[in-house]
Amino acid sequence: MKDLYPLHGIVTVLNTPYTPEGEVDYPAVNCNVKEALRAGVSGFLVPAMASEVSKLTLFEKLKILDTIFNTVGDKVPVFIGTGGGTADDAVNALNIYNALGVKNVLIQLPYKNDEQFKADFKKVAEHVPETIMLQDWDFAGYGLSDELILDLFETVPAFRCLKIETVPAGVKYSRILELTNGNLNVSGGWAVTQMIEGLTRGVHAFMPTGMHWIYTEIFNLFKEGKETDAVSLFNEILPVLAFSNQHLDISIHFFKRLLWKQGIFPTPAVREPILPFDKIHEEIADGHIKRIMEIENRIRKSRE
Repeated sequence: MKDLYPLHGIVTVLNTPYTPEGEVDYPAVNCNVKEALRAGVSGFLVPAMASEVSKLTLFEKLKILDTIFNTVGDKVPVFIGTGGGTADDAVNALNIYNALGVKNVLIQLPYKNDEQFKADFKKVAEHVPETIMLQDWDFAGYGLSDELILDLFETVPAFRCLKIETVPAGVKYSRILELTNGNLNVSGGWAVTQMIEGLTRGVHAFMPTGMHWIYTEIFNLFKEGKETDAVSLFNEILPVLAFSNQHLDISIHFFKRLLWKQGIFPTPAVREPILPFDKIHEEIADGHIKRIMEIENRIRKSRE
């Protein structure tokens, strides 16, 4: 059986900052990465849906990655998203990304049937230098079958991490961990509202956006056996999650606004097309952001 890939904790999915002129702000990328490292994240995932990946040019993606690699070095793993296109699209992207020294790759592929998916997955896997994370993404259903995931785990050596973003997620966490004897590293993504359930079920990592200090604190408290404290802190952010998780676009707006209010991003700007974030959204968001900043300041002081 494979060795467990050591991906434990919070792997943050990075938003993309823009200048007032609408260009990618690479110093702000660097600032966000440094803040996340100070908070104790265990890794990064970029570019991904929260990064507005479909709106970035190839040049911008490469420069973002280069900025991150230069800042992170070998401190924690950086997983590179190949996007949700075809296998050929993913291979073409990897042929370019690998020149930057990419080691860890998140693969998301369209699904038609098991045989097509297995063939496409293995085709892309041939171009991954080190570790594959498979994105099991289905916001309306159960996603890939347990049997398909287990088959890929047993036949593709580089496949060592799984990001589950399905409805429901909890039971699937447990089943995959059981089927692989805990040797497939399982991460939770969009279902961060079920973070405590996921941790109770033995999930190794979570992949939220923003709130680096809060998420790392919840994870650390839980793993230290302080479940009551972890749940208490998690309950403090439930109103934030209820607001931000109503739609991916609202989440992007919200967490970029948070990073802007924290002084990490120069603007809360987003790229079109995207759902609007109106004055009422902003008023509600600012109340949540004030509370988040108070909690994170409290956590910083407790760690000093």
